[in-house]
Amino acid sequence: MTIEIRPATRARFDDVATMLGPKNPASDVCWCLSHRLDSRTSRELRRTARRDYMRELTERDVAPGVLAYEDGEVVGWAAVAPRSELPFERSRLIPHVDDLPVWSIWCIRVRPGHRRKGISHALLAGAVDYAAEKGAPAVEGYPVDNKGQKVDLTMAFVGTRAVFERAGFTKAADTDAIAGGFPRVLMRRSLA
Repeated sequence: MTIEIRPATRARFDDVATMLGPKNPASDVCWCLSHRLDSRTSRELRRTARRDYMRELTERDVAPGVLAYEDGEVVGWAAVAPRSELPFERSRLIPHVDDLPVWSIWCIRVRPGHRRKGISHALLAGAVDYAAEKGAPAVEGYPVDNKGQKVDLTMAFVGTRAVFERAGFTKAADTDAIAGGFPRVLMRRSLA
C-alpha cells in the first residue's frame, strides 16, 4: 500500500467532493466549513453554496487542506490553515499559547473501508509538511484526550491526543472545549 499526500487544489476538487460532499448535493453538510467560518456565515451557506465556497477555497494560493491517496484512490482529508483565518483565532474555548502565527489542523477524515491502515497518521504528517512548506512556524491541533477510550466516529474528526503525539506534537495547554464527551487539548509542534 502506497499513501501519497497532495494539497487540495482546484484540479483535485472532485476528490475533495468525494471526501466532504454529501450523497445528495442539496443536503446541508459541513464540507469542512463549520470550523473554518464564523457561525453566522456557516449557517447562511446552504446546500450547494457550501460546495461552491469550498471550490473557491481550492482556487487560492494556499489549499484548504490535504488529500490522501492510496494506490491512486482518494481515501482521506485533513484541514489545515493559518489559525488567524479561522474562528479558533477568537475562540473562548481554545486558548492562545503565545503570539506565534501558528497554523491549525482541526479535521482528519478517512473514508470507510480504508480505516486502521495508518492513513490518519499520513494525513497528519502531510498537513504538517504542507504548513511547513507554506512558512508556518508551528502547527496546532485540538484533539480529544480520550485516554484510549473509544471515540464516537461522528466526533473522531478532531483526532486523538495519541495520534498527535505520534506525529511529534506535545501538549501545550488544556482547553475548555469538549468533543464526544472528552476534553480537548491543544497540541503543538514547532516547525522551526
